[in-house]
Amino acid sequence: MPKKKPAKSTKVKKSSTVARRSLKEDFPLYLMFLPALIWIAVFRLAPMPGLAIAFTDYNIFHGFWASDWVGLEHFRVLFTRPQFLRVLSNTIQISLLRLIFVFPLSIILALMLNEIRRMVFKRTVQTIIYLPFFVSIVVVHGIFVNLLSTQGGIVNEVIGFFGGNPINFYTNQWFRFVLLLTDAYQGAGWGTIVYLAALAGVDVELYEAAQIDGAGRLRQLFSITLPSIMPIIMLMLVLRIGGILNAGTEQILVMYNPTVYATADVLGTLIFREGLGRAQFGFTTAVGMFESVISFVLLLGANFIASKCFKRGVW
Repeated sequence: MPKKKPAKSTKVKKSSTVARRSLKEDFPLYLMFLPALIWIAVFRLAPMPGLAIAFTDYNIFHGFWASDWVGLEHFRVLFTRPQFLRVLSNTIQISLLRLIFVFPLSIILALMLNEIRRMVFKRTVQTIIYLPFFVSIVVVHGIFVNLLSTQGGIVNEVIGFFGGNPINFYTNQWFRFVLLLTDAYQGAGWGTIVYLAALAGVDVELYEAAQIDGAGRLRQLFSITLPSIMPIIMLMLVLRIGGILNAGTEQILVMYNPTVYATADVLGTLIFREGLGRAQFGFTTAVGMFESVISFVLLLGANFIASKCFKRGVW
């Protein structure tokens, strides 16, 4: 009797055929993904061996191989530093404030824009709220300095007009408020793009059926709109929680000064000061590795909770 070909070989051939067909049909999409893949490979994957610097007393003039191996010494120094708990606490607090106040703002704006029926007005509003994202954070900071300045600032002029005393917003008491304000101004409008794209995919027939059943706009919002975009909301939330130790270092560096270190100093600014200011490359690499490991654990935890409790997750 003739021997039968193994079923495994048939499956491999079939999967290979499907893969080639998929590559041929979706080639333009793969081509569009190529620049992002190259960026990830060059700027994310290629530098990974450099993490070994965290375990050496790295000297830029001697090179990696000639630098002394110190093991976990930099991590010990980090965890025993008196200001470590303060820096970690500031990082978590600022990130949580962003998560509570800034993250929902993009969702609210997207829902409001979705209710606008006049396309000309809708597109005008979208353009206006998108524009700040393309403005440098340095320029945004300059705008808010002029608005909130104690001498000639519009906000303090209004406060003085009503009999109040000028407020110095760039102090420990008000710094985080200004930080959230500038973050919302620059990023909330741009963040609506993802949610508007998700809203565009909601089946119109669901709204028509709800109207026939007598559901008003508010009822449609909570019964159709929000459940329909919940997978995207959970995806963005999980990713945001995964980056909770990234408290917006670039924005803080532009705005802060030694007088607000007590509330503004975060892990990113610590890396900037120690790495570039004092050339402590081994120590700052250790801080960066600590931040990455914790972020990875938070990402896994947030995705697990979202998958178990809400049946939504990144994977």
